[in-house]
Amino acid sequence: MKNSPVLNFVKKNTMVIALVLVVIIFSISTGGKILFAQNINNLISQNGYVFVLATGMLLCILTGGNIDLSVGSVVCFTMGIGALILKSGAPIILAVLASLGIGLLVGMFQGFWIAWVSVPPFIATLAGMYAFRGLSNVVLGGYSVGVNNETFLKIFGGGADCYIPDFFHGNGLNITCIGLGVIAAVILIIMTIRNQSIRSKLGIAHNPAAEWAKTIVISALIIVIAYKLAQYKGIPSVLIWIALILLVYGYITANTAIGRYFYAVGGNEKATRLSGVNTKRVYFLAYANMGLLAGFAGIIALARAGHAEPTYGVGYEMDAIAACFIGGASAYGGVGRITGVIIGAALMGIINQGMSIMGISANYQSAVKGLVLLVAVLVDVLSKKEKA
Repeated sequence: MKNSPVLNFVKKNTMVIALVLVVIIFSISTGGKILFAQNINNLISQNGYVFVLATGMLLCILTGGNIDLSVGSVVCFTMGIGALILKSGAPIILAVLASLGIGLLVGMFQGFWIAWVSVPPFIATLAGMYAFRGLSNVVLGGYSVGVNNETFLKIFGGGADCYIPDFFHGNGLNITCIGLGVIAAVILIIMTIRNQSIRSKLGIAHNPAAEWAKTIVISALIIVIAYKLAQYKGIPSVLIWIALILLVYGYITANTAIGRYFYAVGGNEKATRLSGVNTKRVYFLAYANMGLLAGFAGIIALARAGHAEPTYGVGYEMDAIAACFIGGASAYGGVGRITGVIIGAALMGIINQGMSIMGISANYQSAVKGLVLLVAVLVDVLSKKEKA
């Protein structure tokens, strides 16, 4: 029974199956409202920061189940600086570079204490959470600072017109959106063919039928989502940024030496160090990168909200951590994928939106998300015991 193909498939795709079931449940519960084009669009726009932060958080978790508790405060801090620069009339590029640069510096600062002074990540980032929340209040003076730069809002996903224009001017349907969806699905199919060819040449064991089943399902899902978005206004600009982040980090983690080092450190730090890898540098890079992505999350959050406030970013770190663990990252480190981040963040967003449409209070929403997170981590713990 343990070697049953069906059981193995369920184990490998537990959260994908859970995501599908949750969508079906909320489709029935909301009378299909959760699948409305506008709601799908809102799901992407409202959770843009989760995808970005969870991508960075994954690298921290890979190094041994470590997390960064400061990212919500860093997002608020970089939002405030970006808003003040834009309010002064400075060019957009200056505000963007300042937010990214300060986020990177914050990440490097925390990475230094974690990597070279051996301060536990939990303590170092907890200190950062308090420090940068306070500095956010100082920067903003305790007040809200608005952003009126329409170009900035459109580029990074804020406002009513922040969508990729339809170059074909379809009659009530965004043809450009559908075309990009089809292209994305074709690229996915080509990548599957290429990966299977490489594995066959190298003699690596794989299950072509299962891989093709997954590829066909994902490709169909991409086209369906593109069609739904095309019925509203098309592709929100924030989706382009999210896709770029996910593609870049998906490539880094799967196809580069430094990407494999994150997994190696989480799997066995001592063995990795003895093999000649500078493990301190790996820790430093993980937290420096987290700061950089927190700065970028600050940019898209600022564009989404249209203003910065000292209270923004509260709980963002928990959303990112939950998305990673729900998406299959191991609490012990060394296990996790960017595709899992996508599944985890999407599942969290669907639960939030589905319950909101149903009129369920935020308190119950938090309780349900907590239970989902507990179940996800429990699956990881039990699978570790079973292997032992």
